[in-house]
Amino acid sequence: MNAHELAWFKSSYSSGDGDSCVEVAAGAHAVHVRDSKVQDGPRIALSPAAWAGFVGFAPQV
Repeated sequence: MNAHELAWFKSSYSSGDGDSCVEVAAGAHAVHVRDSKVQDGPRIALSPAAWAGFVGFAPQV
């Protein structure tokens, strides 16, 4: 899937001054993750199960 066809959302953990920004987009069969400062750069695509496992390690605030 083309990165421009996805609806990207910035992480609530990203700082407001533009650094350390992560964006996530849910596709039909994968969750895509990229650096918001390099929108046409590399991204990773994770299966929904892998994403759920990853998010399970995120600290609760």
